[in-house]
Amino acid sequence: MSAYVEEHAPVIVAADGFELIDADGNRYLDGHSSLWCNIHGHRVPEIDAAIRAQLDRVAHSTLLGLANQPSIELAEALVQRAPLGLKKVFYTDCGAAGVEAALKIAWQYHRQKPGGVENRDLFVCLGSAYHGDTVGTISLGGIDRFHSLFGGLMFPALRVPTPATPGPSLDDCLAETERLLAANADRIAGFVIEPLVQAAAGILVHPPGYLRRIRELTSRLGILLIADEIAVGFGRLGTLFACDQEDVAPDILILSKGLTGGYLPLAATLVTDDIYNAFLGEPWQGRTFYHGHTYTGNPLACAAALASLRLIEQNDVLENARRIENVLDRALKPRNCNPRASSARAPMADIRHKGTMVGIELFQDVATHTPFPPERRMGHQVTLACRRRGVIVRNIGDVVVLMPAPAMPVELVQKLCDAVIAAIDDVLSAGIP
Repeated sequence: MSAYVEEHAPVIVAADGFELIDADGNRYLDGHSSLWCNIHGHRVPEIDAAIRAQLDRVAHSTLLGLANQPSIELAEALVQRAPLGLKKVFYTDCGAAGVEAALKIAWQYHRQKPGGVENRDLFVCLGSAYHGDTVGTISLGGIDRFHSLFGGLMFPALRVPTPATPGPSLDDCLAETERLLAANADRIAGFVIEPLVQAAAGILVHPPGYLRRIRELTSRLGILLIADEIAVGFGRLGTLFACDQEDVAPDILILSKGLTGGYLPLAATLVTDDIYNAFLGEPWQGRTFYHGHTYTGNPLACAAALASLRLIEQNDVLENARRIENVLDRALKPRNCNPRASSARAPMADIRHKGTMVGIELFQDVATHTPFPPERRMGHQVTLACRRRGVIVRNIGDVVVLMPAPAMPVELVQKLCDAVIAAIDDVLSAGIP
């Protein structure tokens, strides 16, 4: 917080399309989708109109014992578009809460499912995982800077290797994962995974086929697959859902961030009929899912989400996201892990990229992956240098993250890349003798 105050963080007072405007009138290209949630830009007429229309009806009423029209319509729209078999929707009000709901649903399901009670008490997660900041979600976390301080608060989880470079090969990773899952199958309540890309881990990209193999393995061992698509859904990787790319249908799917186009807090946890049916019974039987949020299924947020889904389809946002992927690839590939590239100030970096998601990891020596001393805060220095160039990005340690909105015009994506490359050159030339 001391650095945050001293650096005079911009106070955003307005927005225009894909730009943010601060109290001094400075304009910034929103290069991280307002923390990975914006889809269509800011002040989108269709979403604004949907929220205003809903305001003329009702801003909020509880779903506890009641219902509301936008939440019903949104649930239907999500089920129509979700991977096969996901038929029921449970609303929460942020991504971490959606994951918490998924954990509790899986836990309770095994104690109420047909065939008898199974007291499964273990969840599986990947190394370097991040699923949120609540106590349940940090228990699945594997990023020291976020999670290590809270070790005494967390429940134990079974961690399997992450199939990302540098690290074990895909075959070695899968062999060890299969060994761990098979040895603990009767205890495992669910396997929680970010499909294809681990975002907060620094944009760790999984090799093709990994998600499909995990689905096959969990299906064979009778383990629920819980897909956390909070960061990777709604076009971020070029398809509506990341699972679509490997034709995977999880047992539980968690959505948030881009769900409302980046306008309002909302999350949805989707489950199969098999899971839903385990919660049915007479009220006195106590099979109810005793979990609720005050703003569950908020009508304004659901109205925004419905408008966003319509825009994704009407404006071919998924196709635009694939164009963005090509622009990012062309702009950044020449600078990847190549300190002797055409510029004398070429960034010494490992660039990880899929869809509209990019992580640029800075190293003191890229050949040996020797990091900079943490007190140098090189990633943060790049963030500040980008800001001076009129671009907002965010770093995770020394990983500079670019995440343009899936609907961003490609010429603005090129502008983003140019600014970030120039900022990295500036910082590294100042920081390396």
